[in-house]
Amino acid sequence: MPKEMDRLMLSFFKAATERYSKNMFNALYDKSRSIIKTYTYSLNLPGAAFVKDGIELQKNEFTMFFSDADQGELMMFFNAFQGMKYQKYPMAGNSMQLVSMYIQNMNEIKDDEIIIRMSSPLIVRRHNSDDNSDKYYVYNTDGFEQALRENTDIFIDRMNIPVKSDSFGIEPIKAKKVVIPVFGRNTDASLGIFKLKGDRDLLNLLYMAGIGARRSEGKGKFDILA
Repeated sequence: MPKEMDRLMLSFFKAATERYSKNMFNALYDKSRSIIKTYTYSLNLPGAAFVKDGIELQKNEFTMFFSDADQGELMMFFNAFQGMKYQKYPMAGNSMQLVSMYIQNMNEIKDDEIIIRMSSPLIVRRHNSDDNSDKYYVYNTDGFEQALRENTDIFIDRMNIPVKSDSFGIEPIKAKKVVIPVFGRNTDASLGIFKLKGDRDLLNLLYMAGIGARRSEGKGKFDILA
């Protein structure tokens, strides 16, 4: 498997949505404009070994967990993925097939503090529009929480979602820094267990859409521990 799974999955999403609905494809992936997505995903790669030329698995299968804060869009993705079942899709000199799908209920968050475990890397980024540069923050970097709050505010503002972010915060409990390839560039990120706090509507939104930057590229998805 290729090391940069984000490229592969984005290609797969584009192929699935374009085949299912040209309107859906254009709404999500029109290159002429910047489009913030409401979905995220994580991958379970059993026994993954990262070698020079890619990723080797113990089994010839992997699992994707996909969620979307837009329930209508989520069902469209489900139908789009259904159209790709049992179709061989090229993958770095190999191929993959979608063989099974199921819908998993996600319980509503009813508290304003939860304990989460990142199921995909958390990328926190602050963009400087003056010189078009990016600064990345990990869990123990000064400004990490503030930068993540800014990422969250940008998301809800641009999506015009009426939720409050005033009380949003994050606290690392057992976290670590990781360096991951993101479209050819090594990028600092965080994994581990965190305490997340905020308005319940906001937490439920982030549970479905992910937190941080590059959520639609398989980053920022989390599971709830307590």
